[in-house]
Amino acid sequence: MSTSSTRPARKAVIPVAGMGTRFLPATKAVPKELLPVVDRPALQYIVEEAARAGLPEVLMVTGRNKAAIEDFFDRTPELEAALEKKGDASRLAAVHESTEVAQVHFVRQGEARGLGHAVLQAAAFVGDEPFAVLLGDDLIDARDHLLEQMLTVQAQHGGSVVALLDVGRENIDKYGAVAVEPTADGGDVVAITGLVEKPPVDEAPSSLAIIGRYVLAPEIFEVLRKTPPGRGGEIQLTDALATLVERGAPVHGVVFSGRRYDTGDKLDYLKAVIQLAVERDDLGPSLRGWLRNFVTELPAEGASSS
Repeated sequence: MSTSSTRPARKAVIPVAGMGTRFLPATKAVPKELLPVVDRPALQYIVEEAARAGLPEVLMVTGRNKAAIEDFFDRTPELEAALEKKGDASRLAAVHESTEVAQVHFVRQGEARGLGHAVLQAAAFVGDEPFAVLLGDDLIDARDHLLEQMLTVQAQHGGSVVALLDVGRENIDKYGAVAVEPTADGGDVVAITGLVEKPPVDEAPSSLAIIGRYVLAPEIFEVLRKTPPGRGGEIQLTDALATLVERGAPVHGVVFSGRRYDTGDKLDYLKAVIQLAVERDDLGPSLRGWLRNFVTELPAEGASSS
């Protein structure tokens, strides 16, 4: 096992260079990652998760037309001064929170060549230490310490760790899928013996899918540099992890069964907004009451609304 893989992770990488085509036309002007989930952009939830897990340095891999993301995590002296003058302490605190949650850095991905290529842009930032990768489409509830558990597994075993979710075999062709073996840790920690990106349902090694959390050994960069384009003509992180497994490097999975909010498509995004809003003390009671009345008053399916 390399010395680098046993160092504690201190840095997180968040790829945000995607075009957000599933949310057009809104994403013509607003990066998908800044669409509000209740009153905070999805990206702020992700940065807060990294900070809670003890990763104070965050690198965002951006692309063209993503300058608004840098603006969001920057200071806004004029706005802060106006809120302070009004005595609006709560909103001023919220504005400060978005800029102080972590030390955020940025690098551009010159061309969209896949997740693996995006991660490769972080090589200089990461150096020779393990690091986390967090994808913005998956929001993990703050009460479920998935990333913290993954960091613990990586510290114990070295190598790399991925988050897994049982999505049912009928849905596995939308994800990276894994073959696994039990470990001495038992329970939700498994050893990964094979990976394949978006396999046909009848060829999938299991119904366990990779979701958007990774803790990666720095050796991944050397592999990514040699990984040819795979599915979709893109450099796939799943393919690079498969190479590490083939070399005998340890790759573990943590099977997640907690609360996950998917903001990756329109319907799941709406569900995420509602789920998170009903949990809040300031919005939940009124929203739950309104939802009950709204659902009760809906016409039966197939009935005329006239």
